[in-house]
Amino acid sequence: MLRIKSCYSLMGLIGALLIFSSCSNNSTEIKDEDRQLPRIAIAGLAIESSTFSPAVSEKDAFHARRGEEIFNYYPFMNQDSANRTRAEWFPTLRGHAIPGGIVSREAYESLVGETLDRLKENLPYDGLFFDIHGAMSVIGLDDPEGDFIERIRSVIGKETLISTSMDLHGNVSWRLAGNTDLITCYRMAPHEDALESKKRAVDNLLERLESGKGKPAYKAYVPVPILLPGEKTSTRVEPGKSLYAEINPVTKQEGIIDAAIWVGYAWADEPRNHAVVMVTGDSKDLVKQIAEKLANSFWEKRNDFDFIAPTASLKESLDMAIDSQEKPFMISDMGDNPTAGGAGDVTWTLKEILDRPEFKSDSGPSLIYASIPGPELVEAAMKVGVGCKVSAKAGAAVDDRFSPPILLSGTVEAIEKGDKNAEIEVVVKVGSVNVIVTKKRKPYHRESDFTNLGLMPRDTDIVVVKIGYLVPELYDMRADWIMALTPGGVDQDLERLEFKRIKRPMFPFDKDMDTPDLSAQLVPASNEF
Repeated sequence: MLRIKSCYSLMGLIGALLIFSSCSNNSTEIKDEDRQLPRIAIAGLAIESSTFSPAVSEKDAFHARRGEEIFNYYPFMNQDSANRTRAEWFPTLRGHAIPGGIVSREAYESLVGETLDRLKENLPYDGLFFDIHGAMSVIGLDDPEGDFIERIRSVIGKETLISTSMDLHGNVSWRLAGNTDLITCYRMAPHEDALESKKRAVDNLLERLESGKGKPAYKAYVPVPILLPGEKTSTRVEPGKSLYAEINPVTKQEGIIDAAIWVGYAWADEPRNHAVVMVTGDSKDLVKQIAEKLANSFWEKRNDFDFIAPTASLKESLDMAIDSQEKPFMISDMGDNPTAGGAGDVTWTLKEILDRPEFKSDSGPSLIYASIPGPELVEAAMKVGVGCKVSAKAGAAVDDRFSPPILLSGTVEAIEKGDKNAEIEVVVKVGSVNVIVTKKRKPYHRESDFTNLGLMPRDTDIVVVKIGYLVPELYDMRADWIMALTPGGVDQDLERLEFKRIKRPMFPFDKDMDTPDLSAQLVPASNEF
């Protein structure tokens, strides 16, 4: 199939011919200083947005970086890195938000509009590194990432090579697949390979430009009617482990550029939310065969996916933790996980903990609760200072469906300022419970998140974290662990959520559905889409 080569490859060819003609018969090599570097832009927005949460994410949540500061996201793009010298780079705007509620239309339009304006400043481009998550929801707009890349195309044109990097919990619509050229996603959950995957997207882009191969001849796309939460599809355990282990070997075959499996995002009620397999390359038969093989492998394993750790009600989880001799005993407060899209301020779990008689006195089992937003309590704590008593409400400013704001009365143990997300953190001791209260919501994923506040999680009996599966540092720290089935915007019991717009039939909602057609669809090249 004939493909128009990139602007860079055509210009490079012309330049090479001109240089060749001007050289003497015994000097035909093109000197490095005569080579024209490809012009590559960088752009992207990343967020997971739960449509089952009442929260709304605004522009400031993205902590957008602009221009040269975008390179700080990518260690493989340091000033002295090999990749940095292989192209002339034009970073525009890149924003990354903690997962949350649906994004306001005003925030989206502002960030996208600024990105497009910045792209216009340095046209034309040979390539663009499009760094997104893939699970952004926007008020009044279906498929924001598809809309975003389409609008980028309206500025940079159809010939520019776009390489897209995504989270495996993102969603790949037909529109996104059509407007990108190269596409990949993480192969590990938890995402220990996030930077590796982004580098792969950049490396693929550079290789296709430098070689003159340009756009891949074929892009195979297979929608898989499965919608599962990340807590059931971790690659730490089977069957996710072996499913994702199938990817790397097939990418080593001649004619294949990349292969990827997207689990999809489970807490948005949109037609694009389902699993997808995509394979890119220059061999038509091989691209289709591999895509269909991976899709069928996913489908065949669908009934084997289960929670990565034991699950229980909160009461059962607390009973186990109190009786355990292991510490720290970690409890995942899953329903309000802010790193999956929960509002992060549901007070239901904290209220249940503080109502337990075991935690009423200072001599009870030590417990850290991380965390609850409470600007009112933070302000009150700052007025009285460390070591003093404080009493104020926290939580449920956004999501009060399950429990109202909670009155916390205790001793201020610590006050820390300057955190990028929380801004101000306060530890208030209530009975034997150290409650971390923040000005703005923040996930607690690292041991230093606790020790910076004077808390020692390894020496604490019970640590309750608003999270699903434990990220690597918490996982390595745990002595024991249970995932509590708590309420919130990312309720793990998907079947009790009111999905109205996802495509049906869909597993596990329609457990007896017929075997779907998992034939690969060939996506038109972006300059033909």
